Amino acid sequence: MKGMMMHQPLLVSEILEFGVGAYPRAEIVSVRTEGDIHRETYVEFRDRTVQLAHALKKHGVELGDRVATLAWNGYRHMELYYGISGIGGICHTINPRLSAEQFIYIVNHAEDKLLFLDTTFVPIIEAVKDHLPKDLVYVIMTDRAHMPETSFDALCYEEMLEGQPTEIEWPVFDENTACGLCYTSGTTGNPKGALYSHRSTYLHAMMISVMQTTTFQEGASVLPVVPLFHVNAWGLPYSSLISGLNMVMPGPAMDGPSLFKLMDEEKVFSAWGVPTIWQGLLAEIKKQGRKPENFGDVVVGGSAAPRSMIEAFEKLDVSVGHAWGMTEMSPVGTHGIMPKWMEEESFETRIDYKSLQGRRCLGVELKLVDEDGNRLPHDGKAVGELFVRGNTVVSGYFRNEEASEKALDADGWFGTGDVASIDKDGFLSIQDRAKDLIKSGGEWISSIDLENLAMAHPAIAQAAAIGVKHPRWDERPILVAVAAEGAEKPSIEEMRDHLSSEFAKWQLPDDIVWVDAIPLTATGKFSKLNLRKELADYVHPELRETA
Repeated sequence: MKGMMMHQPLLVSEILEFGVGAYPRAEIVSVRTEGDIHRETYVEFRDRTVQLAHALKKHGVELGDRVATLAWNGYRHMELYYGISGIGGICHTINPRLSAEQFIYIVNHAEDKLLFLDTTFVPIIEAVKDHLPKDLVYVIMTDRAHMPETSFDALCYEEMLEGQPTEIEWPVFDENTACGLCYTSGTTGNPKGALYSHRSTYLHAMMISVMQTTTFQEGASVLPVVPLFHVNAWGLPYSSLISGLNMVMPGPAMDGPSLFKLMDEEKVFSAWGVPTIWQGLLAEIKKQGRKPENFGDVVVGGSAAPRSMIEAFEKLDVSVGHAWGMTEMSPVGTHGIMPKWMEEESFETRIDYKSLQGRRCLGVELKLVDEDGNRLPHDGKAVGELFVRGNTVVSGYFRNEEASEKALDADGWFGTGDVASIDKDGFLSIQDRAKDLIKSGGEWISSIDLENLAMAHPAIAQAAAIGVKHPRWDERPILVAVAAEGAEKPSIEEMRDHLSSEFAKWQLPDDIVWVDAIPLTATGKFSKLNLRKELADYVHPELRETA
């Protein structure tokens, strides 16, 4: 017997209309590529989004058409998020940090109809335009006065909106209709597309609004440092409108001093981003001798935050919450909000828990399995591969049957490729990516744990741990490190002594390789793939005399 309730499709356009109706005075504040700061209320944002929707329909965008964006965090990018999907199109965000080969593959694979780009990304298109679809329409996101000279034909964003109506009857369609497309960065093989639906996006926005309680308070200001081109800025473009947050968009300026100034002036309460960003902000906080006014919450994702970073923020009375997920999960799967009983624990214990990846979000199921596929207990001791299931998790990849067939196990769970444990209180601890674990003498060593403790050393700015070949032990760990500014580089003996507080002797690294910079992926994580390529000729210390 079915319940006797109405059924309305869960559509992205409803999130927009709800936000405008419930919080008309909330603002979107943006640092523009033109060099100034732009402000618009939710009402003004909605009017311009409607104008964009009409302009898109005028240019032939129909249900299911892909429309690409190549843009920083700003109000125009937000308008594209809602304008494209509102009329049934698919908003395809592209990461400008991808290689030319990946960029070309993605645009051609998606068969994008239009491509919207910020002025700063014109050189990217200039370099690859001959390899992109000939009928692709380019739109530069600025006004006529700031239109750059290009060797390709391009429309002007603001001229597209001029004269368009500010009212619309949003189309109603099946909630399972696709609304967004994000490609993985493709560390092996070609990038794979995660195709989100209106339903999954709506549920994801509600899910994180409910779970991430410190951030989502009506009237608070949130700074998405995580880019809109990186997995929908972790859902913030949607969840912010559900909760009535003021969105402060940093544009291209994401260095420590620029972020500090913007956060201070706009009284940002919550900021979201990857650890590499927060290193720059902490350095500026130290220089200024204070934190930005009203700053009290930071959400860290993309990769694990070093314990030293969490401690630094917490001592500034800034609450740190880890979030874990991936492109295939929309992307958030866990949240780092501490349970009430944690308030009675010591500072050290609270940091211990904040260093974990948090507890699962509503609607996301987690399971651990061993090498034979047997389910493991959530007792904090058993370690296995992490699988996930839920309404915000992909069931396959866009136009990629081979990858889709491998994505799920026999029971329909998605394999994340992460090795993890889950304790009795539900806290997830990511031990490593399966491919990044170091196997020495048949025993596993977590590269993440080594890196985090290494970066707690005052002389270390960044550190990555990788395994190198060894004739007796198969692999041995080494550290690749960047020295802190003005610091004297510690010896390997000093680092081994520093790490010995938490690692057994056999787990300690055998060497330190000093570099000027550690290569990053397109999403700001350490690129172990490129690091291994750069160190292809590295020889373990024990083998150098015989090499």
